[in-house]
Amino acid sequence: MTVPETVAQPGSGVETDTGPGLPEAAEVTTAATAETAAPATAEALRPHAEHAFADELTALAAADDRPRPARWRLSPWAVATYLLGGTLPDGTVITPKYVGPRRIVEVAVTTLATDRALLLLGVPGTAKTWVSEHLAAAVSGDSTLLVQGTAGTPEEAVRYGWNYARLLADGPSRDALVPSPVMRAMSRGATARVEELTRIPADVQDSLITILSEKTLPVPELGEEVQAVPGFNLIATANDRDRGVNELSSALRRRFNTVVLPLPATPDAEVEIVARRVDQIGRSLDLPAVPAGAAEIRRVVTVFRELRDGVTTDGRTKVKSPSGTLSTAEAISVVTGGLALAAHFGDGVLRPGDIAAGILGAVVRDPAADRVVWQEYLETVVRERDGWKDFYRACREVSA
Repeated sequence: MTVPETVAQPGSGVETDTGPGLPEAAEVTTAATAETAAPATAEALRPHAEHAFADELTALAAADDRPRPARWRLSPWAVATYLLGGTLPDGTVITPKYVGPRRIVEVAVTTLATDRALLLLGVPGTAKTWVSEHLAAAVSGDSTLLVQGTAGTPEEAVRYGWNYARLLADGPSRDALVPSPVMRAMSRGATARVEELTRIPADVQDSLITILSEKTLPVPELGEEVQAVPGFNLIATANDRDRGVNELSSALRRRFNTVVLPLPATPDAEVEIVARRVDQIGRSLDLPAVPAGAAEIRRVVTVFRELRDGVTTDGRTKVKSPSGTLSTAEAISVVTGGLALAAHFGDGVLRPGDIAAGILGAVVRDPAADRVVWQEYLETVVRERDGWKDFYRACREVSA
């Protein structure tokens, strides 16, 4: 299967395929069609990054005068600015999508500009999927070329499948071929994403080896192949807790440059992340503004960090850690649920009673062991802490 030539349509700013290539059924949505679909996605509960932050991406593209790798929408510098935030010369404010070490983002962006794929590794809740989506949106303008990894992910999800009606009627043909998101990314020179790579069976994982090393996807049924065009790369995510489930083979791991996303380094950084994401989610759900619950957000973060670290913030008291991860993502979920309770069954102000049940559900995953850990933390830490009496009573009430 020969690689289609690409030509720019005058005035469109996008590329279309001409000549032999993937069948029409296999073509992916171009930037032009994505723009025409924008009015519909504007009402989506969670728009894709390229739609939700379209104004920022447009402003960055207009101000970006640095060299861009083939088929990139922005330069590596602009992609990093999009992730980390900043202010453009015209005064446009780019909101941070990731709060963390700048060097981590720079290494991740630089990796995508090379011939090595990117593996984002970390414990659950460290924003791996979030960073993956925004990287793809900034680089390719399309974050939807996604393979979701599960224990049942088949090889067809990574390589290609078949339209069985056409296959039975006409035999193997280009028209019967159903390309995977990875194959479509290869033919377009775009960024593909594979979520939860270590959850995918090992034999399916290894189907990526030829794609990442040779930049080629053979289609033996047709005696052809798809060759990746410049701009193609792949971002995979995996979490540390999945080690040993379907460990990556050494051959596949060598094809990736691994970037570890850490948990937030300080309480203030984690509070900022939680507040920012809760505010974004809350606006889409018409929930109260985050400032009304700032004190409770800090309380949730404090509880999660102390149980996660096994020691109180002042370093004086050691505590037992529960079986769950108590990640930043779970803190966001607890606060969002609390805001919903406050909005619909309270006065709109986030209070301890609104977050107590959410914290209990996040901490107590193992009903036997984790409940003991939580009760001990309540009695030895929360009960004795100044200003936490109302929180202690609310937690005792839902824990009874």
